[in-house]
Amino acid sequence: MSVWVMADLHLSFGTDKPMDNFFGWKDYVSKIEASWKEQIKPEDTVVIPGDFSWGLGFDEALPDFKFIDALPGRKIVMKGNHDYWWTTRTKAEKFFKENGITTFEILHNNSVLAEDLALCGTRGWVFIPNEEHDHKISEREALRLRLSLEDSKRFPDAEKIVFLHYPPVYANEMVPNIISVLKEYDVKKVYYGHLHGASRSLANEGNYMGIDFKLISADHLGFKFWKIK
Repeated sequence: MSVWVMADLHLSFGTDKPMDNFFGWKDYVSKIEASWKEQIKPEDTVVIPGDFSWGLGFDEALPDFKFIDALPGRKIVMKGNHDYWWTTRTKAEKFFKENGITTFEILHNNSVLAEDLALCGTRGWVFIPNEEHDHKISEREALRLRLSLEDSKRFPDAEKIVFLHYPPVYANEMVPNIISVLKEYDVKKVYYGHLHGASRSLANEGNYMGIDFKLISADHLGFKFWKIK
C-alpha cells in the first residue's frame, strides 16, 4: 500500500476550459489517466493538493469527480485557488454521498491517516509585504494549517506530512507565518503545487530551514504521480 501525490489536475469535463492549449499540457488528461492506471493500486492513497477541477460549482465539477472516482485508490482532495466548486467540507461530503462518489475525502481543517502517515494541510497563500488583505488571508491559512496539525495528534505514532497548494517558499521569499507553524510542529516534509511553466524554475525544492520541500504540480511531474510512501 502506497501514498502518492499530484496537484493541479485542472480537469474540465463539465466546463469548456481544457489546459491543452498551454505549453506542455497537450493530452494531459489521457496522460494523467494512463499514469493513474499504471501506478496506482486499489489499496493506495492519492493526495490532490488543489486545482482539481475548473467547475464553477458542484454540477460542473461532477463529471470530473466521477472520472477520478472510477480510477483505483482512495483520494484525498484539498482546495486550490481555482477550485471554484469548493464551498464547505460538509457540503462537499453531502455532494459525494448524493452522487455516489465513494472514494473521495476532504482535507480541510483536519488530518487523514494513510498507512503510518498523518496527512495534513491547507491551501496556503502568497506573501506580499505591506498588503493588509493578503496578510489577513495568510494568517487565516496559517490557522487552518495549525488546526490540521493539531488534529493529527490523534495519530501519535504517525509521521506528519504537510500538503499546500501555494508554495510556502518561492525564489528568495517565504510565507513566514506558514513556515513558523511548520517549524513549531516539527514538520519535515512539505509538498506543494500551483507553479507551472516558467515559474517552476524559481521553485524551492530540497532542504530549507530543516524542511524538505517538493513541487508536485502535474506538469512539473510530467503527469506521473510522486510516491511519498
